[in-house]
Amino acid sequence: MLPNLPMSGLPVNAPYHHGDLRAAALQMGMERLESQAQPDLGLRALARDLGVSATALYRHFPNKDALLDALALEGLNRLGRSQAEAATNAGGGRDGFTEVGITYVEWAVENPALLRLIYNRIGQVDLTDDDPSAMGEAFYQLRAGIAATMPDDMSKDERAAAALHAWSLVHGLAMLILDGQVAYDPAMVRKVVMMTDFKDC
Repeated sequence: MLPNLPMSGLPVNAPYHHGDLRAAALQMGMERLESQAQPDLGLRALARDLGVSATALYRHFPNKDALLDALALEGLNRLGRSQAEAATNAGGGRDGFTEVGITYVEWAVENPALLRLIYNRIGQVDLTDDDPSAMGEAFYQLRAGIAATMPDDMSKDERAAAALHAWSLVHGLAMLILDGQVAYDPAMVRKVVMMTDFKDC
């Protein structure tokens, strides 16, 4: 599992001088995803803009795939932190889990390139796994929400089905919006997510 890395706050195109080169490279990669329609996430381009040699960056990311995997995991952690904050503000439980779902869609709309990168990199997800932490904070929030919402005597397979139901709902809605089939309307997003009632699952 790649670590949950602190971000450096380094502005795009600012030369890198000292500190955590890995975090600086991830920060610049994130900023490119936010600001460029077709971001250049090659290691040589990042090294050039950070003002370091490609060799220095290769010590942290042996190839482009390693960089993209790290960016995807950091994206999942950022999404998960936003979801955790929303759930806490709603008081946890069923209301908190509703906010986890609404936040997923809102975050996807705000971070379309990062969301697409995440789901191009993570591969198949095992929702029956007792420890989803290797998949990042967002999957932890999904599992925690199911645990807080569903009966204690549910089987592992039933919990996995409930998690897949919840994830499919918000991810499908997010992708319909991002692909232009549905207009983004925050009030409608809230209404759709709140229609799901897990007590009968």
